[in-house]
Amino acid sequence: MLNPIKLANKNFLSSLDTSSEEFLHILEIAKNFKNKKLNIEFKDKVLGLIFDKSSTRTRVSFQVAMSRLSGTTVDLNPTTSQIGRGEPIKDTARVLSRYCDVLAIRTFKHSDLEEYARWSSKPVINALTDLEHPCQALADYMTIKEEFVDFKDVILTFIGDGNNVANSLILYGALLGVEVRIACPKGYEPNDLVINRAKEIYKNKNLLKITNDPFTAVRGANVLYTDVWSSMGEENLKEEKDKDFFGFTIDQNLVRNADKDAIILHCLPAYRAKEITDEAIESKKSRIFEQAENRMHAQQSLLSCLLS
Repeated sequence: MLNPIKLANKNFLSSLDTSSEEFLHILEIAKNFKNKKLNIEFKDKVLGLIFDKSSTRTRVSFQVAMSRLSGTTVDLNPTTSQIGRGEPIKDTARVLSRYCDVLAIRTFKHSDLEEYARWSSKPVINALTDLEHPCQALADYMTIKEEFVDFKDVILTFIGDGNNVANSLILYGALLGVEVRIACPKGYEPNDLVINRAKEIYKNKNLLKITNDPFTAVRGANVLYTDVWSSMGEENLKEEKDKDFFGFTIDQNLVRNADKDAIILHCLPAYRAKEITDEAIESKKSRIFEQAENRMHAQQSLLSCLLS
């Protein structure tokens, strides 16, 4: 039976912290966990959660994943701990390393995550930063693999803000050789450093396409994916972004231009009738709730590899 292998990198801060082989191994382990063909126990192991941003799926999926590994989770809420009072990260990280076996951190600045990793002697997982959301992308590509068996000839189109989710989809796409298309209004393109790094990895640089035309982006696509237009911390930009993203809604007009067997993804929570219509979410093409479930399986697999 296939068992988790220890990853070459101690931490999981970015999609690029795994090789393509390790990535596929994580997905295979996740599949076995999902199908109840694998049972691994990490008794007495403790996962520490440090969440500076609110969360539903990420928080619950990590807690349940750790529970299924027979481990324990400690939820370190910044509002009820010294973290929220401005204790230096280097002090927090070194102390928590003596209590916990792995840390999952959800914060704003990616540099804060890197600071935790610098001072922690235990593995640190990126549970979301403003730059990347690699745990989400793990579940996304797991869902795509479930549908299409492999990634050969898959076209993934992301419609919306070139945000942390888009960045991680691009980087994994580069590792896997998946054609990734990003459709966003002018000025909302993904991070330039991410685009340049992906192009260094892609064997075929033409597989990464950035466009301002959603209809061009969805033509023949196998996967249509979107996210909220205004992320956490951008509440003051909501009205402006709603105007800028007019026409970038996944609706039946866009879906009709995609491949006839295309699936629809959304990392949730969704603002129905904004970035995606209610009809699209509830359609037979939607794999949104399978995708949400896969967060748990993918993270259980990731934890098992980091703790092995």
